[in-house]
Amino acid sequence: MARITFRFEDKKIGTKVVEGVEAGLTIQDVTEDHDIHLNHNCGCVCACSTCHVYVEKGDEDLQEISDREEDFIDRAIDPRIESRLGCQCVILNEDADIEVVIPDQSLIIGHEH
Repeated sequence: MARITFRFEDKKIGTKVVEGVEAGLTIQDVTEDHDIHLNHNCGCVCACSTCHVYVEKGDEDLQEISDREEDFIDRAIDPRIESRLGCQCVILNEDADIEVVIPDQSLIIGHEH
């Protein structure tokens, strides 16, 4: 089962590690299932950028980025080369070891779980 380490730009929030993640779930699914704050507005249909994250490690174990996702990442706050949308990051490998940084959510107006 996959392992995902979540770090946060907001230094008041400590690192969270989730193990036993099944392939086929998204990063957004994992945050929902493990009470990790990540805003989301569009219902996980790649129509906004509120679930923007930085994938620091393990990108090769995620579904490839689509043109549509790239378009919405361009609208995110502080996009970087490692930017992805949590709702589009489908975990492909049961043995994945992924590290994600969640941007400061106080800068994003959005629905939280």
